[in-house]
Amino acid sequence: MIIFTVLSAIAIASALGVILSKNPVNSVLCMITCFVAIAGHYIMLNAQFLFVVHLIVYTGAIMVLFLFVLMMMNLNADIEPQKRNWLKYAGAISGGALLLVLVAALRDASLPAIQPGGNTEIGLVQNLGKTLFTSYVVPFELSSVLFLSAMVGAVVIGKK
Repeated sequence: MIIFTVLSAIAIASALGVILSKNPVNSVLCMITCFVAIAGHYIMLNAQFLFVVHLIVYTGAIMVLFLFVLMMMNLNADIEPQKRNWLKYAGAISGGALLLVLVAALRDASLPAIQPGGNTEIGLVQNLGKTLFTSYVVPFELSSVLFLSAMVGAVVIGKK
């Protein structure tokens, strides 16, 4: 429970850092910290595959993409146009309306009870591999052919 509380506090603090940071690079670094904390939650849930995929895809690829975009944008406060006040008010009103809709939708929601003697090997990579290569071998191989053709297409386009 202590690890969950620490990871949750880190995730919430870094998420607030993403929102409240004036510097976009600091905001991206806070987002990386938030993603790592969420990946820690996956490990606590015994979902090793989700942990690895989350680290590789979100913390690795998406954040590198964000940093490249920020570097290419050349953000200067001097040439950046000032936002109008009505735009800030419209954003606050639409955010509040979204919050009201979410609270109204989740107010009547109920969660199923967790069985204490349930299966503890749900998120293991070994079980996922067995399922992929027995029950779903044809869709798995079709997706690998699709990825291979996409890579060949990217190489052909890159050569031109």
